[in-house]
Amino acid sequence: MAKITLSNIGHSYNQDKDQSTWALKPLDMVWESGKTYALLGPSGCGKTTILNTISGLVTPFQGKLLFDDKDVTNIPTAQRNIAQVFQFPTIYKSMSVFENLAFPLVCRGWQADKIKARVNEIAEILDITDKLGRSAVKLGADEKQLISLGRGLVRDDVSALLMDEPLTVIDPQSKFELRKKIKAINKINNLTVIYVTHDQYEAMTFADELLVMSLGEVIQRGTPEQLFEKPTSKYVGNFIGSPAMNFLPAQVKSGEVDFAGSKLKTQPSKANLDGSSIEIGIRPEYITLASAPGQNVIEAQLVSHDDLGSVRVLKCVASGHPVSVKVQRSHGLPAASSLFLHLPQEKLWLYRDGKML
Repeated sequence: MAKITLSNIGHSYNQDKDQSTWALKPLDMVWESGKTYALLGPSGCGKTTILNTISGLVTPFQGKLLFDDKDVTNIPTAQRNIAQVFQFPTIYKSMSVFENLAFPLVCRGWQADKIKARVNEIAEILDITDKLGRSAVKLGADEKQLISLGRGLVRDDVSALLMDEPLTVIDPQSKFELRKKIKAINKINNLTVIYVTHDQYEAMTFADELLVMSLGEVIQRGTPEQLFEKPTSKYVGNFIGSPAMNFLPAQVKSGEVDFAGSKLKTQPSKANLDGSSIEIGIRPEYITLASAPGQNVIEAQLVSHDDLGSVRVLKCVASGHPVSVKVQRSHGLPAASSLFLHLPQEKLWLYRDGKML
């Protein structure tokens, strides 16, 4: 359990001095001991580069890496006291499931009775107790990944647990239960966990804090609620949430926000916006259907809809711009295609040049 500090860490795989091409742009960040973090972003955004820099598989092109204020930048992986779980299963084919789980403890000289107790504890949590005596090589891909997870979780003394999309090969029905089990183990051991994924649902249900990345940079860091409720950029607004956040062009005239002739009250901005072209952003979840024109109400046309279980997404167009509205399916479809949409002031944010004002 360690506090991990990235001090001006940056990396270029081809040693290029042009930072715009780096896999990881210079970054200063502190991850507190005992918390769970998720690195979220598309393939190639730098998530795995950060993870491999922390584990020592990658030596950064510049900067320092500290564990509890100790510089470990040039310390080999084996001496960093790190547990890492990769995207695809890594098992010892000649060993049984029990021996695979026990191997990290054997290497550290644990006594046999303590090894047995710890392995049985992890196996019970992962629901693989009945497989402990089996040969690991005969298991399916999802079962092998459970072994990899178990081997990463079996130690309770690691500085950090690094997980690189560990649930990729796990069937969807098992993913939710596994996330709960991993969180339960982390809570007991108070581990510092860094979890890489491109799945926003996985990240938001697992981590204490999210770091949304793009092109080697951290675009926003915060709790799942903070990133959903107040995305500081259009990128995060589009990346987090399903459907993505709505963004509509607007003008500021005499201190008022105007969208297609409708005057809108929004969250206040400290910027001088008079005469500016801006965008207003609002989540589909917060738009409601109104019965008549009024304050913060815009007109729209219903084009189509998608049914997602108990939820329905109305696909609308307002003055030529798409707007998604999320409603309960039980409310039924609107009787007419012409709609009035209410955009509540407390959920309406202003953006310019892709950034929140």
